[in-house]
Amino acid sequence: MALNASTTLPYSVAQVTDTFTSEAFLRHISELVGGTLVSADLDGSVDGAFNLTVVRKLPTTRLPEIARKVVGESLTVTQTERWQAPAADGSRIADLEVKVAGAPVDAKAVQQLVADGSSTRVELQGEVSSGIPFLGGKIASAAEPVLAKALNLQATQAEAWIASQA
Repeated sequence: MALNASTTLPYSVAQVTDTFTSEAFLRHISELVGGTLVSADLDGSVDGAFNLTVVRKLPTTRLPEIARKVVGESLTVTQTERWQAPAADGSRIADLEVKVAGAPVDAKAVQQLVADGSSTRVELQGEVSSGIPFLGGKIASAAEPVLAKALNLQATQAEAWIASQA
């Protein structure tokens, strides 16, 4: 199943990058959906290429009942981001991978932060997949809206977060 989203934030790519990698912001996003931030490990400097690994424990209350019976009341979700160094105009590209412990589903996406004057266009394109034969498509189909909302929440909350930090 495809993941696609795009939004524009009235802030620079550097401000958006700093927000997306801020442990306080990541904690805020986790708590906003009723979860907890287990860890946020930044390897490298946000001024260049770096990796970010975020582990969250999230409730399954928004999943279909049949899924909750299989995975329980919470899930541990690991999001790994491999960020490239900024382009000459400041734009950034990150390869994202989301793994859900105990659930046969994962997502891979490319997130682009495109410099657009004093704004940043956040574009996300990827796929949700499941490795279970025969049922994989149905599982990925059910997981796609949940994962899409989780990934999109970051971009939509970033605008308010940056404004509140000013």
